[in-house]
Amino acid sequence: MQPYLTPSDAAVKITAIETVNPNNLMGGLMLLRIHTDAGIIGHGETYYGPGAVAALIHEWMADRLLGSDAMAIESHWRFFYERFGNFGIGGAEMRAISAVDLALWDILGQVCQQPIYRLLGGPVRDQVPVYNSCGNPNYGRNPGGKPGWPGYGSLGEPGPLNDSYQLFHDPVGLARELLAEGYTGMKVWCFDGAAHRSGGMRISLEDLNHAIKPLQKIREAVGDKLEIMVDGHGFFMLPAALRIAEALREIQPLWLEDILKMDNLETLADFRAQSRMPISASEMLLHRPHYQRVLETKAADFIMIDPTWAGGISESVRIAHLAQGYNIPTTLHDCTGPLTLYAGMHVNAAVAGCCYQESVRAHIRSFYQELIDELPVIQDGHVALPTRPGLGVKLHDRVFSPDRHGYRVTRL
Repeated sequence: MQPYLTPSDAAVKITAIETVNPNNLMGGLMLLRIHTDAGIIGHGETYYGPGAVAALIHEWMADRLLGSDAMAIESHWRFFYERFGNFGIGGAEMRAISAVDLALWDILGQVCQQPIYRLLGGPVRDQVPVYNSCGNPNYGRNPGGKPGWPGYGSLGEPGPLNDSYQLFHDPVGLARELLAEGYTGMKVWCFDGAAHRSGGMRISLEDLNHAIKPLQKIREAVGDKLEIMVDGHGFFMLPAALRIAEALREIQPLWLEDILKMDNLETLADFRAQSRMPISASEMLLHRPHYQRVLETKAADFIMIDPTWAGGISESVRIAHLAQGYNIPTTLHDCTGPLTLYAGMHVNAAVAGCCYQESVRAHIRSFYQELIDELPVIQDGHVALPTRPGLGVKLHDRVFSPDRHGYRVTRL
């Protein structure tokens, strides 16, 4: 008979933490590796404020993590959440928890030799439906420069995978191209220019008609073969949001996402009631109490979670189960980095109430290969479930070169 192992005997101990900001590829991205005494390395990431997040991890969280059990995921999560909460949890704090949480789940999966979704209860689907967010290879990134501001990405230039440019210059061609690749949904942010001109307080009829014209052409050309989601990036106030919603009624979008800023959920509930349109909310929310309020106020028809902003895989699963209790489906956000996409795939695979994974083909096919050792396989509007242990993907060793921007390591 095998001797009983105590929790401390079976523990895999954390020995080092590495972070880096690959600003030559994506300025807002922070990548993380957690090393263990078993030789297993866990991988994580988050996006926005990479220096601030890295500082929290090395200068504060490392005191708890180094020398501790890497598989005590929930214990670490609660410790950090409760202590961050003492001085106002949100922003960099939740992003730091998220990155660490991904890496710890990655370690657990590798120790158990199973993909993470199996450790979450096993797959409820064989593949995950995806939609394409119509960005471009440089959307959200400024290689070699500063990360820029959220929601202020340019339309880009003509060329392959420049979906945001093509939306306004050849929308029918874009729609047919996506359909030919098997996508059944596309997300667009066609109102950003109007918001930047007016501050979001109003929107002119001229701007409104310019923004919806590509969507009208798509509907006329391909009918209902493509679901259309509309993202407002949180730029508008209520009167402008209602005008946008009324103009979009003929398009029948699957959802309107972040037309309003997510700083007043009562106004969001009012917008949903007045507009009589399906509402998605929101990767801008950062933990369960925010989503609980959305559900209680009946402010959304879809819940949108970013797993590397809202507390990692651990909290994303809890939020998705919470939403399912209200009969509200969950979708997973990704317009940032490759591990966010993989984390969302695991949550989608394990939670029955999840219905969609965001993907950005312009990112996957342009720079993700410079960061990870295996690209996701998207066919016929679905992405295949990871089969390798843990997250099912690894960051390249070369990404963590000490001469890269923002590289830091803290050792036991």
